[in-house]
This record gives sequence, structure tokens and C-alpha cells, in this order.
Amino acid sequence: MGAVTDDEVIRKRLLIDGDGAGDDRRINLLVKSFIKWCNSGSQEEGYTQYQRMLSTLSQCEFSMGKTLLVYDMNLREMENYEKIYKDIENSIAAAHEKISECKKQILQAKRIRKNRQEYDALAKVIQHHPDRHETLKQLEALGKELQHLSHIKENVEDKLELRRKQFHVLLSTIHELQQTLENDEKLSEAEESQETQIETETKQ
Repeated sequence: MGAVTDDEVIRKRLLIDGDGAGDDRRINLLVKSFIKWCNSGSQEEGYTQYQRMLSTLSQCEFSMGKTLLVYDMNLREMENYEKIYKDIENSIAAAHEKISECKKQILQAKRIRKNRQEYDALAKVIQHHPDRHETLKQLEALGKELQHLSHIKENVEDKLELRRKQFHVLLSTIHELQQTLENDEKLSEAEESQETQIETETKQ
């Protein structure tokens, strides 16, 4: 009569555990084996139940060890991802600073262009003056300055284009990292589900 009551208790606990594929099922099996071991009528039957209890305990210890290893690995992965996120944030901040600097250089180039137009207008006025030799010298100097300013403008535009490409690559890297994190999470869930199914089939 007592054994039937114990079986009912174990059955209720297995129902609470869901499909009985977790550690609660192993603990319930261990309790059931212990009860059968206490009620065993022969030494051979008692030895069999004893071996079953040892096997169940070994499985529980293995499952606990594996869980701790996975937990430690997840902690290390989280630390690594946090470091990567910080590096990306720093890179984004640096990229924004470079873009801001390039914008300032573009504004400067626009001012230089405006000055060049003013210089051209002034040169036309100077051409009407009698001192042609001095005017030619000034025009030559202005031409060199304009050429220098043109080179500066080209360099600024090249730098801006390079920064745009670098920023695009950085955004692409962030997107790929997010995709990798999502895939890793899905793969981890799939592996845990597969391990749970294998353990269930092994116990059956």
C-alpha cells in the first residue's frame, strides 16, 4: 500500500516537471530507486537498485557540471560582446568627430572659393590701372594662391569621401555583428533543445 502511494507522489511530481526531461525527473527517479532499494526483498534486487541510484546521481552531477560550464562560457561571451560594443561605440564616436572635422574643412573650402571669386573680381579692376607690371605680378601671385587653394579643396573632398566609405564599412560591421549574435543565440537554443531531446530519449 505504501509503495502505491509513493508511486502516486512520484507521478505527480513528474507531471509538475512537464515532460520529465529535466533534473527534476532524475531526482524523482532517484527517490523512486531509493524507495525500491529500501523495500527490496533480496540482496540482488537491492544491489540493482543501488547501482541505479549511483547511475542517476552520476547523471545529475554531469548535468550540473555541464550547466556550470555553459554558464561560465556565457559570462565570458557576454564580457567579450560588451567589449566589442564599447569598441564599436568608440569607433562610431571617432567617425562622427572626423565627419564633423571634414564638414569644417568643407566650409573653409567654400570660404576660400568665395575669396577666390573676390580675388578674380579685384584682378579685373586692377587690370584697368596704368602699372601693368605690378598688376601682372599680383595676378601671378593670386594664380599660385588659387592653385594652392584648389589643391586644398581637392584634398578635403578626398578626405571626406574616405570618411564616408569608412563610416559605411563600420555600419556594415555593426549589422553583421548583430546578425552573428542573433545566429549564436538561435544556435544555442537549438543545441539545448537537441540535448534535451537526446536526454529524454536516453532515459526512455
